[in-house]
Amino acid sequence: MDNYPDTAAAPLPETDLTEAEVAPQLLPLAELHLHIEGTLQPELIFELAERNGLALPYSGLEELRALYEFSDLQSFLNLYYANMAVLQTEQDFADMTRAYLARAAAAGVRHAEIMMDPQAHISRGVSLETCVNGVASALATSVEDFGISTLLIAAFLRDLSEESALEVLDGLLAMKAPIAAIGLDSAEVGNPPAKFERLFAKAREAGLRLTAHAGEEGPPSYIIEALDVLGVERIDHGIRCMEDPDLVERLVDERIPLTVCPLSNVRLRTVDTLADHPLPAMLAAGLNVSVNSDDPAYFGGYVDDNFAQLQAVFELSDFDRSRLAANSIHSSFASEERKAELLDELNGG
Repeated sequence: MDNYPDTAAAPLPETDLTEAEVAPQLLPLAELHLHIEGTLQPELIFELAERNGLALPYSGLEELRALYEFSDLQSFLNLYYANMAVLQTEQDFADMTRAYLARAAAAGVRHAEIMMDPQAHISRGVSLETCVNGVASALATSVEDFGISTLLIAAFLRDLSEESALEVLDGLLAMKAPIAAIGLDSAEVGNPPAKFERLFAKAREAGLRLTAHAGEEGPPSYIIEALDVLGVERIDHGIRCMEDPDLVERLVDERIPLTVCPLSNVRLRTVDTLADHPLPAMLAAGLNVSVNSDDPAYFGGYVDDNFAQLQAVFELSDFDRSRLAANSIHSSFASEERKAELLDELNGG
């Protein structure tokens, strides 16, 4: 199976599970909202710092872990970017990626669409080739080593200029980087999707798939902009759509995927507690939602941890859990053949 699935656009089929078909104990799924830099566990941060001769501003693991209490998205981003300093070589990026894949395999992930932030590395003097080739080297053997098909998404930082993003996209295309899609992440408020209209048009012309963060801290109008101005196929987060009934109706009608990250939303205070999370209401409304871990090293858990805590709080039915897994597979950018394999596994085939 090619680790970088076919990038030709295809309509998303309807979720086709019935009550009789669900497999409650078997949840192979696709993880669609995962930032590879957000998988840097504190232990690996210290290991890479020692390897690269870097002095960290933390006395030890406990002091670093104590910083993982965030008041909002920006307080998280400050630590997230600071910890990236330990990523210096292709081997560092490869080791980080392999650590995620090993943990994801144990969580039931069978297909992963992994975002990385090339601008965040270029800005600190790490070359585009170093960060891309390091991650891609681990993804190249992900099926053989971990049983996970993968593709790579280049995510662009919305608090930087579109000119910066276009320059990096040009570099990725020139080096024939093994990316299947582009995304849009980082500080959402004050950085509407329309700021990146030319970037997404260029990526579309290059045959890349399109996704963008919207409706996490930003308003529902950002979701509409991402769809209508950028032409994205998938919305990352999207939980604030629930404030706009007309938008919810549109998202349901068009089967637009929403890659929801419950533990992330709690840690970043977009919802007060998990009990306040709109996921059950989103399911009840018929939205095409999936569960993902976002930045699991920072937000308290991988995708299986997200499911476990959702189960504990909401007592999701086996059918709903399987529906969430099926949604993730249908909403992926994997080939139709790979989707069929995963759905067959989900249904106990």
